[in-house]
Amino acid sequence: MDNVEKVYIIQPRINENCRVLHDEAVSLIESAGAAYCGTTYQTIKKINPATYLGTGKLAHIKELLFGLEDITILFNGSLTPSQTLNISAALDDRKVIDRTTLILDIFASRATSSEGKIQVELAQLKYIYPRLKGKGAALSRLGGGIGSRGPGETQLETDRRHIRTRINYLEERLKETETRRALTVKRREKRNIKTIALVGYTNTGKSTLMNRLTGAGVLEKDALFATLDPTARKLTFEGMDFLLVDTVGFLQDLPHDLVEAFKSTLESAVNCDLALIVCDATGDHDMQFKTTMQTLEGLGFDSPYIKVLNKCEGIEDTTPFSDYVCISAKYGMGLEQLEREIISRFKDKFTDCTLSVPYAEIGKFGKLSGYINERSRQFDGDGLSIDCTIENIYLGRFEKYIKRQ
Repeated sequence: MDNVEKVYIIQPRINENCRVLHDEAVSLIESAGAAYCGTTYQTIKKINPATYLGTGKLAHIKELLFGLEDITILFNGSLTPSQTLNISAALDDRKVIDRTTLILDIFASRATSSEGKIQVELAQLKYIYPRLKGKGAALSRLGGGIGSRGPGETQLETDRRHIRTRINYLEERLKETETRRALTVKRREKRNIKTIALVGYTNTGKSTLMNRLTGAGVLEKDALFATLDPTARKLTFEGMDFLLVDTVGFLQDLPHDLVEAFKSTLESAVNCDLALIVCDATGDHDMQFKTTMQTLEGLGFDSPYIKVLNKCEGIEDTTPFSDYVCISAKYGMGLEQLEREIISRFKDKFTDCTLSVPYAEIGKFGKLSGYINERSRQFDGDGLSIDCTIENIYLGRFEKYIKRQ
């Protein structure tokens, strides 16, 4: 425990969400591998441009921290570079970070794919760039621990031009991945694959639901942002094939640069055919839903969606949650209803039918096979008989093969 970074929270009281933000901050600290060691709540009537908090309040916090060594201060909000420096100076030069720094640090530790690492580094550099002062005094106070993962406190802070060049390079790399992703989307459309995106607040059980529906083997962990890189797996309901995509979770006050950096990854959610917006029954599900929708709509999301309330195993009466599909991904509860809801959203767009393909046209028919969801096939005296589902917009291509009852 001696080697674990200890973090003390300064929680500004600005609105009624401060308790939720505080609880999230504690979870973020633990997700970063640090230890929470206390909180000071401070009511803010007027923001001090130099220190955010008033000098009297900072003096009081300094007294509270007297005798505590090697404590990192988390200001659970956003600070300007000068505010960070001034608060640190007022608290005996203790290391001070804000909420954005903490979230970026967690993302840096979670990214595993090359694209994810590029996205996180880009967000960190964009956050660091305007905070460079002189020889990087703001960064030099970070020391080790939270805030030093990713580019962190390297020689980058002494060369603004180098950081600008690096940002431009990473943005070009992301454009290349966006081009490849666009080609992948076109191939899916050509193959008639519908996408269902799992989106929602972080730690609501999206990965557990993904594993339950597809056996994907995605990491399940009771931690914020446990999975960062998107995962896509095939899902089949009643002969209809879908691609189920698990995306990064959202959070209140998610850094703008981070949302921008992950914009290409989040396109799988923005451009999906159906979104499952997963909320946590044990938390403030209304806030989670609103935060998710605000983030998605900011990216241009307008796809149909189903509201899913997870972790309902302890709820006997789900009547108050009638606008949600209530499930427990962990215990498999309510998944049949969820499947029915998903199918109902697509059913009117598809037609179940049987195709009869003469032997002489089987080769020609092969070019059309990508437009059907095949359930079974067998050869008979007339040729190939296929039981399948076809999206209505493609029915005309199969008119001559459809068996009429």
